[in-house]
Amino acid sequence: MTSPRVGSPTPQEVSDELRRVVERWHQLPLDHALSRMPSVRALVQSLADRAAGSRGLPPHPVPDLGPAVVMDQLTVMVLDLFRVEPGTDPADVAAELVGIRRSL
Repeated sequence: MTSPRVGSPTPQEVSDELRRVVERWHQLPLDHALSRMPSVRALVQSLADRAAGSRGLPPHPVPDLGPAVVMDQLTVMVLDLFRVEPGTDPADVAAELVGIRRSL
């Protein structure tokens, strides 16, 4: 298990994979990005639900703000998850991100 980056609760392996996903997303033509939105949004919602559960809160829908914003939402949810659930296995989150990247 890698340690979090200085000043960030997110482990380096997760940060690296998140960066790859974001970079790949920004290379996609709009129509392709739109076709991949459901899978990305599902991961964003899953991370949000896990973070809410760790806080003892009910799940709350993450608003669909479109393809221009979804990577920011993903980044925030990854950070939030590791902030509220520091024991989260980084390999699991990195694997989810790898899956998204490969689907792009």
